[in-house]
Amino acid sequence: MISNYHRYRLYEMLPGLSIWLTIFLTIILSFAKPLWMIYFILVFDVYWVIRVSYFSFYLFLSWRRFRKAVKINWFEKLKAEFPDWEKRKNVVFLPLYNESWDVVAPTLDSFLKSSFPAGKTYLVISGEARKPEHLQGIQKLVVENYSGKFADIIFYTHPENLPDEIPGKGSNIHYAEWEFKKYADQRGWEYIDIITSVFDIDTIVHSEYFAHLAYLYNNHPRPDHSSFQPLTLYNNNLWESPAIIRIMAFGTSFWMLFSLARLDSLVTFSSHSMSFKAIMDCGGHSKDIVSEDSRIFYQCWLRYNGDYEVTPMYIPVSMDTVRDDSWWRSLKNLYLQQRRWAWGTEHIPYLLWQFRQNKKIPWFKKISVLFHEWEGKWSWAVVAILITLIGRLPLWVAGNEVRQSALFFNAPNILEILMTLAMLGLLVSAVMSMLILPARPENHPRHGYLFMILQWFLLPISLIFFSSLPCLDAVSHLMFGKYLGFNVSVKKRS
Repeated sequence: MISNYHRYRLYEMLPGLSIWLTIFLTIILSFAKPLWMIYFILVFDVYWVIRVSYFSFYLFLSWRRFRKAVKINWFEKLKAEFPDWEKRKNVVFLPLYNESWDVVAPTLDSFLKSSFPAGKTYLVISGEARKPEHLQGIQKLVVENYSGKFADIIFYTHPENLPDEIPGKGSNIHYAEWEFKKYADQRGWEYIDIITSVFDIDTIVHSEYFAHLAYLYNNHPRPDHSSFQPLTLYNNNLWESPAIIRIMAFGTSFWMLFSLARLDSLVTFSSHSMSFKAIMDCGGHSKDIVSEDSRIFYQCWLRYNGDYEVTPMYIPVSMDTVRDDSWWRSLKNLYLQQRRWAWGTEHIPYLLWQFRQNKKIPWFKKISVLFHEWEGKWSWAVVAILITLIGRLPLWVAGNEVRQSALFFNAPNILEILMTLAMLGLLVSAVMSMLILPARPENHPRHGYLFMILQWFLLPISLIFFSSLPCLDAVSHLMFGKYLGFNVSVKKRS
């Protein structure tokens, strides 16, 4: 009988096997059955053109909702519709590692600029015991500059080498959440009345974010059964970043815009908000994995037997790209960040394992959740390679018999038409990038806008080297049991 360890290892291998099997089969069939592969590539490209159209539609839908949401005075709306809004406690968790003061201060300043009163916001800043001097320095600056401006500022120090955890954001937050539980219990707070936001330290909120969050939370019939996901824009230091990094930052922002309109597959990502009751019910953010930001959704979803959702927020939070002092180190950080995000593949074995334990969730819900998670990682790793590299292989290696067929003769023209249609997605991306681009800093020339358009010609390169390859790297590590730790993304500003 197969042991639990070997069963889980099998689950960990399956995503990587499905991805590598796809790649090897398409290469082998390109030589063995080139005509079959030509048919497959044509059908796949038609499918992808449909996907691009589908993506563009939801992108514009979310954009319209975003533009409408940011024009509303949500704090006035909150006070008018929910006179007892003050019974809810607005708590923000900020895990800290080695980020500099010029990254921390703008985040706290954005809270002060919020339409939601800063005097009603509780800050929980959780640093690392392995960085004692840095933590003490940041704490001193926070007290000097922000004391008395918030309801309270609470500092925690995450100890080193606690059992059953890996160093990283997840273990830091987990420790802070359970320490904060003592703080809340001492004051007799109801957990459902604590609106908790878990932010990266570089998260700069829109002035209406907390008011909009409080409004949605109060308006939700069961706020403890929902997370609240904002639109994430990676544009704090966009103008200073290399072109490849800008493209990937825009791509992530576009993906978030698209995902917010797709409620059937929306999960939490990066900075998000939720009920403290849900956090306690599911055991807190995971302390032994890398992708705790999306795992917390699945923990709650399983804890409540599939009765859990994500409410989209069309109010943005702005974050940093992975910019470093040199161009080369910036690209290295980008690769490592993308690999860390792709390590979310670890959710697939987790879900397969938990589905065997939980018999209360209907199978159609299980299949739907698993499909969206698995298909997302498969597409991430495979699509760019299929379209840009393997898609032309059967045309290059086909024998004379295949070359004489009408399909072979017409295939290049058909592929060119399909790729031209797919390039409309590139045009949409270029236009949308200009719409969410932050104001040009004074030290950048006006012709910088031209480079913001021309950079999109680098998209095929970025998709191969900074999207597909990091994902293949991550799923292969998981497949062979070579577990990745949490790498901290370096984010610097000029």
